[in-house]
Amino acid sequence: MVPYVSSTVRRQDLRLRFDGRVSSPAAPIVIGHRGVPGERLEHTRPSYLLAIEQGCDYIEPDVVATRDGVLVVRHENEISGTTDVASHPEFADRKVSKVIDGVPYTGWFTEDFTLEELKTLRVRERLPQLRPQNIRLARTEQILTFDEVLDIAEQASADGRAEPIGVYVETKHPTYFAGIGLDLNDLLIAVLERRGVNHAGAKIIIQSMETANLKALRDRTPLTIIQLLDRQGAPYDLVAAGDPRTYWAMRKPPELQKIAAYADGIGPNKSQVIKRDLRQRLAKTTKLVRRAHDLGLLVHIWTMRSENNFLPTDLRLGRDKAAHGDAVGEYLAFFDAGVDGVFSDFSATAVLARQLWLEKQ
Repeated sequence: MVPYVSSTVRRQDLRLRFDGRVSSPAAPIVIGHRGVPGERLEHTRPSYLLAIEQGCDYIEPDVVATRDGVLVVRHENEISGTTDVASHPEFADRKVSKVIDGVPYTGWFTEDFTLEELKTLRVRERLPQLRPQNIRLARTEQILTFDEVLDIAEQASADGRAEPIGVYVETKHPTYFAGIGLDLNDLLIAVLERRGVNHAGAKIIIQSMETANLKALRDRTPLTIIQLLDRQGAPYDLVAAGDPRTYWAMRKPPELQKIAAYADGIGPNKSQVIKRDLRQRLAKTTKLVRRAHDLGLLVHIWTMRSENNFLPTDLRLGRDKAAHGDAVGEYLAFFDAGVDGVFSDFSATAVLARQLWLEKQ
């Protein structure tokens, strides 16, 4: 079994400022959310490399499983929206209907393909209306494995960087995959053990929207664990077990205390930290960050994006949803609210905003 490192030690280590002084305010970390999907196809090698070039601290892959038990990097296990699978006649008979976490889907699913088959597909833009600049990149990149993302981070870290690049991995739909005989925890731990990075000090963070899988991981790894939260709905493992608790309830002190027993931090939807008013402007800062910090929990918010479509109305510039607004202003507001990290689709903007914020401290 991997030696256990106390949550207090792990959290203190993560909250060190870059100069190593615990007494100084920690510099929020920048997490390259699927790389830099605002400028490259998400979850691809060019996207991760650009995020690293732009100064992110971690790159973030979402992992799902193949039929032959390999972790691959996709936003969802249904891949018709992010690959050219529909144009492959040899896979026409793989199109099926399924229910994933209580929601019906029709399409093509990673668990119905071997890795070799998935490698014949090519990636395309998931949000073409908002990111038309990425449309031309379609069919230039393959689906990556989790191993390949670890390779990218490892190679970048070996290039004389002052700080190694971390990997911040999310397991998607763990209850569903366990139900079909593909346990994402087992697959993840197997990769981490084989790569020799399932140890204290490795710059890897594990996150999930569910709870049971994270609790099960606690005794299997000393790596940092983050419980994701959303502004609505509930972890599907709780739904499947008939547990009435919701993400809304989990932001309250009694539930946060339960999270602190198995996780090192929370990853809330950003609207759970700063609310928006009826006109969708940034409004009141909630008590969530303070409550989490009182329990020693880190707070990493998702997702920061530069397009007007995703920004509060008071930070939008013009009416074009795809145009960029005052994203820096939004980052500064959340840094002022005390968050410890941000998931960002535009690493360069996040890094710039962090530097501006640190200069004011």
